[in-house]
Amino acid sequence: MRQHLARLVGCAAVVLLHATAGCAQNPPATSTSSATSPSTTQAVAADTTGRALVPAGFGNLKQDEIAIKLQLPDVLVKLTPLDESVIRTLSPDSYRALRELADSRRPAIARLAAQHGLLRGNLWYAAFYGLAPDARFSPLELTVSSGGRDYRPVEALPLTSGFGEQRLQPREMQTALYLFEDELDVNQPMVVSLGSARNAGWVETLEKIERARAAIRSRAQARTGTPAP
Repeated sequence: MRQHLARLVGCAAVVLLHATAGCAQNPPATSTSSATSPSTTQAVAADTTGRALVPAGFGNLKQDEIAIKLQLPDVLVKLTPLDESVIRTLSPDSYRALRELADSRRPAIARLAAQHGLLRGNLWYAAFYGLAPDARFSPLELTVSSGGRDYRPVEALPLTSGFGEQRLQPREMQTALYLFEDELDVNQPMVVSLGSARNAGWVETLEKIERARAAIRSRAQARTGTPAP
C-alpha cells in the first residue's frame, strides 16, 4: 500500500514538473492592439496634415487650381508642388503627367539631393510665361516662407532648352523642376515671392485640397466598398 502511494506521488510530481516547464517555454500571449493600431486622434491628425495619402486616380482638380501664381511685369510664373499628398487630388491625367515627369528625372534629382545632403528633397514644377519681348526672369530668386523660415531652391533642373537664358518672348514658356530642402512642408501655410510679386493664398488652396481629399476618400470607398486610408 505504501509502495503504491509512493508511486502515485511520484507520478503527480512528474506531471507537475512537465506542466511548469511548458508554461516557462510558452509565456502567455499579450495583446499588441494598442501598440500597433494608432488612435483615432492620431489618424485624423495624420490625414489633415497630408501624411495619410489618399488613393491615386480618384481626384478631379485641375493643375491650375492648385498652382501658385506670381504676376511679374513681363512674366507670369506658375508653381506646383509635386508632393504626392497634393498631386493625388488632381484628375488622373494631370496626376499621371506630373508623376511621370518627376520619375523621368529621378536619377538626376537623387544625385542633386545627395550633393546637398538631402534625404529626398522637395520637388516643385515651375513654368515661366513670357508676356513681353525680351522679358527677363531670375528663377533662383524665388523664396518660400513657411514655419518661420525662408526657403530658396537649392537647385533648378531645366526641362526646356532655353531656361538657362532667363529670357522670354511673348507666349513663350520655359519650365524647370525646383529642388527644396526636406523641411519645407507643403501641407502648411506658406508665402511665395519672386521679385516684386508675392502670393499668400496657399492657405485657401490647402482648404480646397482638403475638401478634394475628403471627396476622394468618399469616391474610393463607394468604388471598393472599403474605407479609404
